[in-house]
Amino acid sequence: MPTISDTRVRLAVDEARALSEQTLLRRGYDEEDARILTDHMIDAALCGYEYSGLPKVLNIAESPRQLRPRRHIRAVRETPVSALLDGGNNNGMIAVYHATQIAIRKASEHGFAVVGLNNSWMSGRSAYYVEMAARAGLICIHTVSTIRNVAPPGAAVAATGTNPIAFGFPTAGEPLVIDMGTSAFMGTELQLFERLGKPLPEGVAIDAQGKPTRDAAKVSAILSFGGYKGFALALASQAMGVFAGSAQDAEKIYGYMILMMKPDLLVPMEDYRRDMSAMLAELKATPRQQGVDEIRLPGERSLRERAKNLKAGLEIDRKIYDALVNFPKGTLQEKT
Repeated sequence: MPTISDTRVRLAVDEARALSEQTLLRRGYDEEDARILTDHMIDAALCGYEYSGLPKVLNIAESPRQLRPRRHIRAVRETPVSALLDGGNNNGMIAVYHATQIAIRKASEHGFAVVGLNNSWMSGRSAYYVEMAARAGLICIHTVSTIRNVAPPGAAVAATGTNPIAFGFPTAGEPLVIDMGTSAFMGTELQLFERLGKPLPEGVAIDAQGKPTRDAAKVSAILSFGGYKGFALALASQAMGVFAGSAQDAEKIYGYMILMMKPDLLVPMEDYRRDMSAMLAELKATPRQQGVDEIRLPGERSLRERAKNLKAGLEIDRKIYDALVNFPKGTLQEKT
């Protein structure tokens, strides 16, 4: 465990993985769930999203949702091309992982699949799931309706969630992955800023009086990105959450929708991959403004960060490292 400074620590990827799994096992997760959670969060860290990496282990371990009774994930309704799943109050990174696997199987067999999920929480990076689908040769759209912590334009309190929307497209090479939150600041990053006592950027949040604040501990609501345009996308994601059964969620909030399609429903797969790659290459070749090195596509930075960090390891704040090492043992209720 090399120390970079008094405040930063660098871990090899295997060390970071072991630290995450050991913390989750101490908290009471079984080996399979600890592995699924760790795989997701380590990949987020590798892709350059530190706040969605090891700090998120603490968010899971400290969440009151995990202390409620858990059930095995089950299908409430199912057809050959669809499924509505009750997540059983399992963490979203576990439940959406299984929902994605179901959607991949159905879409691979039938060409199309839609899976809805509710009664789950904290699903992590949507890019993780759409990339899984794209690498399986499927186009994927994934929307999330999540805890209400974002204020619409002109509102003094929260009414939507950060509500990310993500797309995955297979190509002849690396998949095209588009993942965007609809808020000016992400909720998980807000938790990290509060944990570390860091000030927020200007103009991303308001306090209980509806006034702008940079104090993460005083945030009452995050703001939408891009004003009404961000709010409109958040509302669309929330509406898709209704489609995914959010009204059946324990808190009537959480709804995860996964839509997958085989490209050869419309064009031959070989043609699709070739034409997608050609379209992206044309975009990359767009003439650039002075001083601009490249036209960067969505997801390219994450792919480069992942390749780099797999060799270099992961850097985290020492406060996070110490909290994980010293996290007390706990017990989760068995799934019924």
